[in-house]
Amino acid sequence: MATDPAFFATTRWSVVLAAGSPDSPVARDALAQLCEHSWYPLYAFLRRRGHEPEAAQDLTQGFFADLLERGDLGRADPERGRFRSFLLGSLKHFVANQKERSQAQKRGGGERPLSFEWSEAEGRFALEPEEQHTPESLYTASWARALLDTVMGRLEAEYEARGKRELFEQLAACLGGHADALPYAEIARELGANEGTVKVAVHRMRARYRQLLRAEIQETLAEGGDVEQEIRDLFAALASA
Repeated sequence: MATDPAFFATTRWSVVLAAGSPDSPVARDALAQLCEHSWYPLYAFLRRRGHEPEAAQDLTQGFFADLLERGDLGRADPERGRFRSFLLGSLKHFVANQKERSQAQKRGGGERPLSFEWSEAEGRFALEPEEQHTPESLYTASWARALLDTVMGRLEAEYEARGKRELFEQLAACLGGHADALPYAEIARELGANEGTVKVAVHRMRARYRQLLRAEIQETLAEGGDVEQEIRDLFAALASA
């Protein structure tokens, strides 16, 4: 099988690791992008560990402020190939050290380094299955769902930009074989097209979705990281959810 040429491209996580410190504007921007959608998986991890909502919010916010300021990223451990593994390990270390820090101290002058939707956090956490998940497995499953939401959002934006929002809305349910997906013949009637055209459109949407998924996952791995293994691991986490 031919190797995807994008597989060896420089990733955002590689940029951060190469800099060894977020002091570089490029590295800081890359790190901020990596962190952007990871607040809820970390929050869910903390809640499942027994922290109350307000404490989990404060710890999550404080952790990101600390991460975006400190200059020791070059000392990431051998597991650094996966940003999600590095992030969870760093959070555990941060929480363990909180007793030695002033709870009132706000890093970064009290500025919020990233914007979080705290209003929805507890609603999402209330829907998490309690019995099946350890804090770590909940983190991985939440990470996978956040990543898939990001990919779907990018796919939707592409269709919107091409003036094909209606097509996206009709076909999106077909991506994962959802039970509520309409039969191709019915979708064709809705769109005023033939069934063959709909089948081709679904095939193209699935192919583009896979491309975006691989690209998004690749950005969270160091150069040469195993994208396919990460996909398998994330979908395994979702299957156990």
